[in-house]
Amino acid sequence: MNNHTKSTHWLSLFLIFLRLGLTAFGGPIAHLAYFRQEFVARRQWLSEHAYAELVAFCQFTPGPASSKVGMLLGLSRGGFAGALAAWLGFTLPSAVALVWFGLEIPTTKLGGSGWHGLQIVAVAVVAQALWNMGKTLTPDKSRASIAVLACAWVSAIPSTTGQIGAIALGGLAGAIGLRAYGTLPSSEDFPVHYRKHWGIFLLSLFALLLLGLPILNTTMHNDGIELFDRFYRVGALVFGGGHVVLPLLQAQVVPSGWVSNNRFLAGYGATQAVPGPLFTFAAYLGAVSTHAPGGWIGAMIALVAIFLPSFLLVTGILPFWAQLRRHPHMQGAMKGVNAAVVGLLLAAFYQPVWHSAVLNAKDFSWVLGVFALLALWKTPPWLAVILAVLVSALGWM
Repeated sequence: MNNHTKSTHWLSLFLIFLRLGLTAFGGPIAHLAYFRQEFVARRQWLSEHAYAELVAFCQFTPGPASSKVGMLLGLSRGGFAGALAAWLGFTLPSAVALVWFGLEIPTTKLGGSGWHGLQIVAVAVVAQALWNMGKTLTPDKSRASIAVLACAWVSAIPSTTGQIGAIALGGLAGAIGLRAYGTLPSSEDFPVHYRKHWGIFLLSLFALLLLGLPILNTTMHNDGIELFDRFYRVGALVFGGGHVVLPLLQAQVVPSGWVSNNRFLAGYGATQAVPGPLFTFAAYLGAVSTHAPGGWIGAMIALVAIFLPSFLLVTGILPFWAQLRRHPHMQGAMKGVNAAVVGLLLAAFYQPVWHSAVLNAKDFSWVLGVFALLALWKTPPWLAVILAVLVSALGWM
């Protein structure tokens, strides 16, 4: 199949992904299914094998998997302009909706019960993500043990340093001990239209920003740079998809007082009611932050900062992917990292998610009910959010 070699104008790509951004409810797994239907089955831009390879690659690197798949689909059809157009189209609808929610519906308007309803939904959503990820990423005792140890590590060292350490140790344990659990399936390479020296440049830029932004922030003491630095580091460290961003973002904005824990969890609950990538939660946090600049400017800074690392990494690694993925130590390391990610999410489930939202037996019962709707009855998260807010407004929660 040679259709993927054709080019598509960036405006056409923007409109295609804008439609997906307006309609793609259900989280990263559902997004990947929407993409497959649109670009493999309907448009035939690439084969099933190439799409499987693309998804595997995006799960290998940090950042939101569905957004990275969208970026690279845009890249394959329209170059770097196409990648930007695809990202904008898929991201803007949910980002705009969440910023509007954060700025126009403060706690005094929504009411304490309404915020608590969103917090209950957040508990159930994270519980469902933890359940599904645990079954997939920790299917044996070795990986389950890595997850438990990572949870204990992060609980003992509740900081960004502890989270980074848990991911690094999980990768090390995987590289040493998990190679015997099979290899990644071989598939068709995704088409790359630029040379390796561009990959080296993009990876160098990623590292320069990761190392240089904290120095620049310390030197200049600029609020915008500090905001960009914090969200850039979160985007650079998130393995495992959208829900795993929760503990890293919480560590950046809640202890510092930028965002209250109640608003943090309520905003995370509201994120479940909008389509598109979960990482647009960053736009909400940037908007409601008490730390300057805040508002729409803060939202734009946080949004760009959290997505930029994954863009630089996937476009930088892509020219080397075919060789890199075949290395057994790398495959083992990624299995260990994914298991450690489950541990991070388990630690976050206790603090701040559970500890801040479940205050009594009544809250516990509501969490169980929402979890049953999501996990057993397959209720869309956005519908669960609406139901929880209505129940809260009636004073039943």
